[in-house]
Amino acid sequence: MSEDHRAEPVPEDVVRELVDHYAAGETIEGLVARYPYSYRKIRTALLDAGVTLRPPRIPLPPTPPGLVDAYLDGRSIRQLATTYGMSYNQTRNVLLAEGVELRRRGQP
Repeated sequence: MSEDHRAEPVPEDVVRELVDHYAAGETIEGLVARYPYSYRKIRTALLDAGVTLRPPRIPLPPTPPGLVDAYLDGRSIRQLATTYGMSYNQTRNVLLAEGVELRRRGQP
């Protein structure tokens, strides 16, 4: 997938399909497997279409104070996981549940 393709918006007809599949119970991970878009791009398309995302199926721990601000200030998910004693995936999922738009790998 080229950089240019990533910057392009998801076509409206595909967004409608994503919304329909999500409303029918499909997960974002399932949509990623079905469509040639990243988790972030699909999640953003759903949010931009006005979809209220379902809470994660696996209960997450409470968000530690300062976690979101530390990420927004430039700390990596790995650094935060180590600092807060959580796994990488758990930290990532907490950030997503808090509505944080994740940076691409290696981006400040």
